Amino acid sequence: MEYPTIPKGTRDFSFVEMRKRNYLIQTIRKQFELFGFYPIKTPSFENISTLIGKYGKEGDYLMFKLLHSGHLLKKRIFDFVKKINNNKKNIDDVSQFLIEHIANKALRYDLTVPFVRYVVMHKNEIVFPFKRYQIQPVWRADKPQKERFREFYQCDADIISYSWSLWEEIELIQLCDDIFTKLNLPIIIYINHRDILGGLVEMSGIENNLWKDFTISLDKWNKIGRDLVKKEMMQKGISSQSFEKIAFFFDMKENFYKKKEYLTEAFRNLKQGKKGIEALSFIHNNINNISLQNTQLEWKISLARGMNYYTGTILEIVPNSSSHHSISIGGGGRYDQLSDLFGMKNISGVGVSLGLDRIYLAMDKKDLFQTISNYPSKVLFINFGDEEVLYAYKMIKIFRKKGISTQLYPNAVKIGKQMRYANDNNIPFAISIGKNEIKEKKIKVKDLQKRIEKEYDNIYDIVNQLKSL
Repeated sequence: MEYPTIPKGTRDFSFVEMRKRNYLIQTIRKQFELFGFYPIKTPSFENISTLIGKYGKEGDYLMFKLLHSGHLLKKRIFDFVKKINNNKKNIDDVSQFLIEHIANKALRYDLTVPFVRYVVMHKNEIVFPFKRYQIQPVWRADKPQKERFREFYQCDADIISYSWSLWEEIELIQLCDDIFTKLNLPIIIYINHRDILGGLVEMSGIENNLWKDFTISLDKWNKIGRDLVKKEMMQKGISSQSFEKIAFFFDMKENFYKKKEYLTEAFRNLKQGKKGIEALSFIHNNINNISLQNTQLEWKISLARGMNYYTGTILEIVPNSSSHHSISIGGGGRYDQLSDLFGMKNISGVGVSLGLDRIYLAMDKKDLFQTISNYPSKVLFINFGDEEVLYAYKMIKIFRKKGISTQLYPNAVKIGKQMRYANDNNIPFAISIGKNEIKEKKIKVKDLQKRIEKEYDNIYDIVNQLKSL
């Protein structure tokens, strides 16, 4: 018999890990709702036409496609083989042809595109501006490696409306600051603007048809370095001369005002670049006036974010620790034309997406889950038999009503075995009510960590003590 395994890039989670993950979800959800975002839920898979073409070539390639079901799949494969025999095609054409014939759905790649699809379908039921959040898994057929998974959770908050305001970006920055302050994880939010990158492209002489290739390569600046980014851009048709004209800006370490000074001079005749500087100046100045608690806002000119749909402000979030600067735990930005692809014009959207799994790993490395208890229950009632359990059950109900997680051992086996169960599951207290305790109206409580046993007359004294711990 084959030993069971799970697909690469996926994980099982223990109850200890789930308690930590649930804590993160509860904290993030609470802050989303405090900022006025409403929850929605979309399906795990979408029609492939909804997703394809929204993320660029890499996104289309890394999407998990779902096969047609049953007899339809069999018929599609038969038709595919028949057509392939009659038509000579290259491997890329064959791959695309096969996908079109055997798959018409795909697991969602992110939460933003399904959200915009939702808005278009429900536009007559929605009050704009519409503020929504989603906390759901997404899937990417990426190569599994350290801190990169094929199935992971995103926590998204977005604002979509018929008009736009840079105060929406400021709200999202404040939201992230509040969330990570609650989690005691200081962060850096890197910020940039697509119009600034557009100004640099115009200044460098890079052709417009290479814009997507440029942003995808530039987004790897901090991951693979200047030389490899240059090499990749040149392979895509961007000249060395064009690259060198603007590479200086991507390495700038100066503060916001110095970067603004350099770029203002560089963009003195470029309308698009000026527009980006004005937007970032508005956000930066107002954030300084409002102030952030535990967050550093930094202008990073090399920030591009590879998603095709971004049109304005772009954000990336990393832990504020020198050893974790390269690990992104969130990102986002403005997308003003995504709904056009679904036939709904003049809609502006902006959002932030937090990676639950990356946040978990960053916090775990910093040992920030110390306050999260590792026991499934606080109390185990020892089972002495049906009569004793029936007597004890009134107390069990009181504990649960007061919010104290309580278990009853299901069988009247040896007490030692029941105590071992409590110890193995990190249950700190065991309560014994046998025939003697019923007769004397006593409740025997054992602290399994300190190995101290104490008798009580009143159950509410126990409740008060356990709730105070």
